[in-house]
Amino acid sequence: MQIERRIKRRQFLVLLFMSLLWLGLLVRLWWIQLGAPHRFSRRGIDLVKGAVKQRQQSITLHSGRGDILDRNGYSFTGIEHPALILFPLAKGSLEGTDGLAKLGSIVGKTPAQLNEAMTNAKGPILLRDERNKLVVLTEEQMQQVNQLAIPGIVALPVTERYRNDEVAKHVIGYIHQNPALVESLYPEEYASGKMNSESTIGASGLERSFDRFLQGVEPSVLSYYVDGQGRPLRGLDIRHTKQENGYYPLSLRTTLDAQIQRKMEQVAEQAGMKEGSIVVLDAKSGDIRAMVSRPEYDQTKVDIHAGSWQNRAVKQLPPGSVFKIVVAAAALGEGLVLPTDRFTCTGEYGKYHFSCWKKDGHGSVTMEEAFAHSCNIAFAEIAKRIGGETLEAYAQRLGLSTRVGHLTPDLFHRKEFRQIDGEEQGAIFAKEASRRDEGILIQTAIGQRDVRVTPLQAANLIVTILRNGQPSQVRLVEQISYRNGQPFHRFSTQTLDQTGIDYVTANKLRKMMRKVVTEGTGKTLDGSVWEVAGKSGTAQKGTAQDPGNHLWFAGYAPYEDPRYAICVVVENQPSWVTNKAIEVFESAVAELAALTG
Repeated sequence: MQIERRIKRRQFLVLLFMSLLWLGLLVRLWWIQLGAPHRFSRRGIDLVKGAVKQRQQSITLHSGRGDILDRNGYSFTGIEHPALILFPLAKGSLEGTDGLAKLGSIVGKTPAQLNEAMTNAKGPILLRDERNKLVVLTEEQMQQVNQLAIPGIVALPVTERYRNDEVAKHVIGYIHQNPALVESLYPEEYASGKMNSESTIGASGLERSFDRFLQGVEPSVLSYYVDGQGRPLRGLDIRHTKQENGYYPLSLRTTLDAQIQRKMEQVAEQAGMKEGSIVVLDAKSGDIRAMVSRPEYDQTKVDIHAGSWQNRAVKQLPPGSVFKIVVAAAALGEGLVLPTDRFTCTGEYGKYHFSCWKKDGHGSVTMEEAFAHSCNIAFAEIAKRIGGETLEAYAQRLGLSTRVGHLTPDLFHRKEFRQIDGEEQGAIFAKEASRRDEGILIQTAIGQRDVRVTPLQAANLIVTILRNGQPSQVRLVEQISYRNGQPFHRFSTQTLDQTGIDYVTANKLRKMMRKVVTEGTGKTLDGSVWEVAGKSGTAQKGTAQDPGNHLWFAGYAPYEDPRYAICVVVENQPSWVTNKAIEVFESAVAELAALTG
């Protein structure tokens, strides 16, 4: 009797335990499905959304991020176009019908082409042509497609953020998914569930520097719910989630001019520029009108390790004889040399293995002649009179060895906010002792040794001279705007925290840069559509394992009434070729003149 009671008690306890276990599992499942907020993993993965995704086929019609526009309102990040959307599930709906034939007659494709597109697709796709460009429909075609009412086939307005034929890719940058970075940059949003491991953030360019402002609302998505075989579920029609917020996402209005940008990219393409950059600044405001970087890259398929996504226009390089502008400014500004003072160049300095590019020398030349013909020996002698400390001080006063991109000390709790992503600051001397070393000093005078300048800094140097010696910051973005066009924040023009040079010295430098074109190394530019002025540079890379030159030309046009400051750099050229940067500069000026009319 007692044994039976014990057995029954054990059975009761086992049943009670099992009942409680099942009840706990049921409660947990209810919590996951209905009761829990949509966060159920240590990595921020939404399990509810994940489960739903397994039962749906979807395609993004708009990323939800803010647009990046040129100064006239042209969008670099997509224009809305009617497009044909094909879901793989449509194949089952079309079997035994003439739906494909009707669809093909509307969009100009054969049934075989449409069938192949859906067969090869792993998910929903946009109809594209042989060059992978979006097939843009008319409003009438869009209506005709939708009147067919074929499940899985629909025509709707679509905005592709990145297009293969778009310009300014290095300036705009790209977005990607990086869960660790999302969690570190947006801890509050990550904790609240507004952002998760699948959120996209800016990886480079304006997409990165303005990421917090471009982050907008949920993307516009088109979805079908399907069963395990990919067939549409009965009672669950197509779902289209749209952006309804009237104020967000915010957009950026840049200082870029899309027409000028496109023309400059064509100039680079026609010149066969594989590595290098072109920077065009407004001569009066100093704003960026175009910024070209090569090599090109695909914003939708970025090879991070290849590095082609980096903006070469803001990366530092040895500037070669372009740096003689700074040497001349220091010599004239300090009253150490007059433009008419003479120097003798025999082709060899006599020590440090230092020589002039002209083997037989330039003979007796004035300072302005030495500048025009880029005489190394004369500028080595001038640099010795100046001294390393004064030379470095003038470089800093002219905006070199500091980042020149627009800086806002506090932008909505973002300290030291810089508009230009990845900008390097350059350098003059690597070590303090180098300023007192004669061998290093004379190499510095010709823009070699430790001197590093970005093409953007060089272009801004020209603007500084045109502004009578007063350096300014370079704007890339004019305004952040609400979705309805109202201003959210305006960026004013700002000066650099540098003293610059006096207007008399700046005026002498302009005249000397004109002589470079009329008499010196830039004489091939003397027949340009506009009269131009500037300074050429050939920077040796300086290693036996990696020989070659970076070719520079920095200048402005027109000479009498300057509109644009331009810097061209053609990188990694064989030592025996002529200065290709001069050719590219001339083509750039011709295109700018044609646009101006």
